Amino acid sequence: MTIWDNITFAFPEIFIAIALMILLLVGVFTSGKYGREIGWASIGVLAVALYPVLFGTAAQTADLFNGAFATDGFAKFSKVVIYTGAAVSILLSGHFMEREKINRFEYPILILLSTLGMSLMVSSTDLISLYMGIELQSLSLYILAAFNRDSLRSTEAGLKYFVLGALSSCLLLYGASLIYGFTGATTFDAIAAAGLTANTTGLILGLVFLISGLAFKVSAAPFHMWTPDVYEGSPTPVTAFFAAAPKFAGMALFARVMVEAFPTIIAQWQPILVIISILSMAIGAFSAITQTNIKRLMAYSSIGHMGYALMGVAAGTAQGVSSVLIYMSIYLIMTLGTFACILAMRRPEGMAENISDLAGLSRTQPALALMFTVFFFSLMGIPPLAGFFAKFYVFMAALDAGLFYLAIAGALASAVSAYYYLAVIIKIWVNEPAPEFDRNVGQSVKGIAALATLLMVIGIFTIVPMLTGYAETAAGALFR
Repeated sequence: MTIWDNITFAFPEIFIAIALMILLLVGVFTSGKYGREIGWASIGVLAVALYPVLFGTAAQTADLFNGAFATDGFAKFSKVVIYTGAAVSILLSGHFMEREKINRFEYPILILLSTLGMSLMVSSTDLISLYMGIELQSLSLYILAAFNRDSLRSTEAGLKYFVLGALSSCLLLYGASLIYGFTGATTFDAIAAAGLTANTTGLILGLVFLISGLAFKVSAAPFHMWTPDVYEGSPTPVTAFFAAAPKFAGMALFARVMVEAFPTIIAQWQPILVIISILSMAIGAFSAITQTNIKRLMAYSSIGHMGYALMGVAAGTAQGVSSVLIYMSIYLIMTLGTFACILAMRRPEGMAENISDLAGLSRTQPALALMFTVFFFSLMGIPPLAGFFAKFYVFMAALDAGLFYLAIAGALASAVSAYYYLAVIIKIWVNEPAPEFDRNVGQSVKGIAALATLLMVIGIFTIVPMLTGYAETAAGALFR
């Protein structure tokens, strides 16, 4: 590959990097007067970057920058979902930021910067580029968590996230250094080849630290401690973004690293992922039961859902990777739809975040109550909603890989999680009504909530068949 070929195939990332710097300069030199326009321009940047991913050179298979970066079906699928999720997150934020008077132009630019990091993550085929992508994403997220500088909760959330994130980066770096020390390689293909003759004990030790760092990024237990406080303290649109695109990117990177770099020692790393998966499902399910804040409940829900997704990674097969992509894509839609509904929980005095505020919602705002119910049933995995098929595919991948005990643990965790989802649904439909929410929440919020609800209901005919075919092709790219 020539330098020009590298630039051509990596055009989406290069374009996003240049565009966000231009938007930053525009915002600075105009003193932030055009925050809304910069937001729309950021969505346009993502749309333009998406075109070569779907139809241009970035849609082709190639190894770039001496094996540190790859464009293939897996990266293509992941980037489509990530760019779409980031664009929807920007759309969700507009009305909220204006009402809260924190509509600064840096917000969409930070999302673009984080998206650039995620785009690098899912294409990384080298430990060095992997770390660069993760840190580019993470540094943007730390700032976003503390974006509302006038809020003590938001500042605290950003500080906690930064301190714990720095610790996880240290673990990841130490693991990467051990892997390099025992294999003499940083590219995934070279690590896989060296894994056959390397010191297995040293390699496993490095892998444990690497997995710990990656588990933190997707908030999998026991590295989940930052999630509830950051979800609760961050501005609600930021929380929605945290719960969507970064989770998908982290899980996609998890899958690529495991199956591309360490296929020869699957017997050693599979039990580690099984333990993390079971812990995540259990902690997510049982901890959510006692929550009274809707954002903290969604935080523990996300921890549990990362456990389900890790079932597919633990399988270590093409079917397992395919199931992860399907699961995380549907989870992204469910999560953005749920947070669109949470953004509609506003009264004249400000945002309402307590679960008790949803009491009797079916009598005051039936449409919002119905949407909440659809999303919670889908998160629960009730057929025929799309969330059922997300769980179905990861359970089947685990069973086909012989991980019967993991599938049983997942079924038990699903039963427990049904309790706290149903508790909210009962409160919505049975309890006496709480004061009504403000209906002026912005057309974009209403539209996203309605569209996501529709996709959950008709998913069996639309997104599920489409995702299945594309995900199988994408997963196959890792096993070529």
